[in-house]
Amino acid sequence: MTTLMVQGTTSDAGKSTLVTALCRWLARQGVAVVPFKPQNMALNSAVTADGGEIGRAQAVQAQAANLAPHTDMNPVLLKPNSDIGAQVIIHGRAVTSMDAAAYHDYKRVALQAVLDSHRRLSAAYRVVMVEGAGSPAEINLRAGDIANMGFAEAVDCPVILIADIDRGGVFAHLVGTLALLSESEQARVQGFVINRFRGDIALLQPGLDWLEQRTGKPVLGVLPYLMDFHLEAEDAIDLRQASTTGDVLKVVVPVLPRISNHTDFDPLRLHPQVDLQFVGPGQAIPAADLIILPGSKSVRADLAWLRANGWEAAIHRHLRYGGKLLGICGGLQMLGTRIADPLGLEGAAGESTGLGLLDFATTLEADKQLRNVTGRLRLDGAAVSGYEIHAGVSSGPALEQPAVQLDDGRGDGAISADGQILGTYLHGLFEGPDACAALLGWAGLAAVERIDYHALRERDIERLADLVEAHLDTARLRQLCGLEG
Repeated sequence: MTTLMVQGTTSDAGKSTLVTALCRWLARQGVAVVPFKPQNMALNSAVTADGGEIGRAQAVQAQAANLAPHTDMNPVLLKPNSDIGAQVIIHGRAVTSMDAAAYHDYKRVALQAVLDSHRRLSAAYRVVMVEGAGSPAEINLRAGDIANMGFAEAVDCPVILIADIDRGGVFAHLVGTLALLSESEQARVQGFVINRFRGDIALLQPGLDWLEQRTGKPVLGVLPYLMDFHLEAEDAIDLRQASTTGDVLKVVVPVLPRISNHTDFDPLRLHPQVDLQFVGPGQAIPAADLIILPGSKSVRADLAWLRANGWEAAIHRHLRYGGKLLGICGGLQMLGTRIADPLGLEGAAGESTGLGLLDFATTLEADKQLRNVTGRLRLDGAAVSGYEIHAGVSSGPALEQPAVQLDDGRGDGAISADGQILGTYLHGLFEGPDACAALLGWAGLAAVERIDYHALRERDIERLADLVEAHLDTARLRQLCGLEG
């Protein structure tokens, strides 16, 4: 069994992308490969086949490896619920919340969970393809590190270092990162990959030659900048959007301070008939056909933020003029009359008055609801699939008219008597072409073009594997994976 790790000079350097590409490249060759990220900090998560949650990036990498997502693929997930604290999820289950200083001491416990998962995956797969987090050169985080070189040293694996040339300063990033590593860590770096290059590669070659001479390490390849490319973001919101044509539906989403699973909106960003705008603090709230209240890791605090930024009045004005309103997960909870957090799971214990647009109340409980589900929209019977990740338990008369009838017999969410307001706990609502078309039609779009989001994601995973074949040193990669030599 072989473990190969991809680390980056910065956040968003291309670690997730390269691991996804290598997983599909190996899977194409019939190699049993599995993605692995020891520690992830993100508010975008997915529900696994074994009933836990992991970062969405690892779920996409699982798809690239032709596997169902499993909690061992991301044994430690940190979900920030304040500027200095996070919920700690071990092997798919929330175990506690703690501030950064307390987590620093907890890393010894987390490392054991990481090594246990790695051991199980190593026993079951030929190659474990590992993604680091942030940068290994973050000096303040080096002590007790389990996400980058600390993990690589613990399991004795080689490392590829990737940097994004589109950001500028790529040679400084690579040489500087290497210089800040210990001698044993430097020795682990087996080569560099440069990501998102535009232009004539011949103009870059003198720099590549210098880099190899300066460091004594090979450049394994240069990946080109891909236009019209989409891969779900690990945490940062992707503002890129497809070109719109014909009739266009205007959709706005508030960027909550603790917005979670904003990947819910990727199918809308990529839809040629949707003009999607994320609205941040201090920005004017534009007129729209549809307002969507997204998921939140701190629902009461984010609801207070909405009010402070003028959203409550804007929502009431939007509804008076006939606009549609959709709440997803935490957004659903905001639509009700009350949100109670008696245990202080997402901040100080207490309760908040909801927007009062639907007659139900929510109480946050210690045990999360984690489910992959299927069902049908009550709008027109369109098939829907998605996943639930929430601590809230909702009850009240409005829920007697659910938005979704689930195949397990439960109703989900609510739809108002006039059909203007819809709320659901389901993430991934727009990923299925039938559900997406039905919801866009409900929001006012005539003659909806059907978009298969899963097919788009599969297309781009294949494109990544093609790039590995065309632009990287595949012979050396096979050696690093223990397949040759």
